[in-house]
Amino acid sequence: MRESSNPVLRNLMRGNRQPQVGGPQAPGYQQGYPGQGYQNVGGFGAGTAPMAQGMQVPQPYAQGPYSQQGIGTRAITIDDVVTKTAATLGVLIVAAVVAYGAILAVPGLATPLTLIGALGGLALVMIASFGRKTDSAPLVLAYGALEGLFVGSASFVFANWVVKGVNAGSLIAQAVLGTVGVFVGMLVVYKTGAIRVTPRFTRMLVAAMFGVVALALGNLVIGLFSHDGGPLRNGGPLAIVFSVVCIGIAAFSFLIDFDQADQLIRAGAPAKAAWGVALGLTVTLVWLYLEILRLLSYLYDSR
Repeated sequence: MRESSNPVLRNLMRGNRQPQVGGPQAPGYQQGYPGQGYQNVGGFGAGTAPMAQGMQVPQPYAQGPYSQQGIGTRAITIDDVVTKTAATLGVLIVAAVVAYGAILAVPGLATPLTLIGALGGLALVMIASFGRKTDSAPLVLAYGALEGLFVGSASFVFANWVVKGVNAGSLIAQAVLGTVGVFVGMLVVYKTGAIRVTPRFTRMLVAAMFGVVALALGNLVIGLFSHDGGPLRNGGPLAIVFSVVCIGIAAFSFLIDFDQADQLIRAGAPAKAAWGVALGLTVTLVWLYLEILRLLSYLYDSR
């Protein structure tokens, strides 16, 4: 089973990993069942699924190990993923608007709100990932609120302090539209199968992500001894290239995240697992938005 480059979804898959549904130990098993082509049931790539063809979900999914163990009475569906992700992003947006308005009224709140949001959000992701609590609704919604404080504060700083002579609302709107556009574009790419999620693809993306993290940490150390934030964050040509690379990696990460969500749906994971998917997607969306906002600030500042 492929593992996501997103640590939240990777731990979610491990926490929900069960014996193969429809296998010899599951009720309703019939010899030769795995070869009947039941893939992507109701998932992101549902083009080959029985539901996309007007068929019913095979009975073994309803009788598999999840229902036997009492984990949940209803299996996860694509509607669960959409609604839980929308709820998390809704909380994030409200918190971001509140943070932006508070800093607009009291500029001194920018630093504390940024730190509270960033460190608090990171702490909750660590708890969710390593504590196997990715399916906790309160934790995911709390992450959305904290990350909203961080996003709102960062948006204010970039749009009002970092970039001069540019309408703040226009800059933020461009970053939001860019984020939505990339997300929708990668969803279309995934559903059409234009890029297939394979183990090799996953390994390459994870390696690229580790490389980016290592470079960012190295740049952070350099930035502590310089006044321009380091060569990867000073707005120069190298910084622009680095941001473009980060945007590309975040975009391709969506493909693996979509695939992981599909695997949960096919495996008949409990409905509450949708909160973990929502958390993983939100983490990637926030990273993508901030990188696009940073890139736009470089481009406007260089004019």
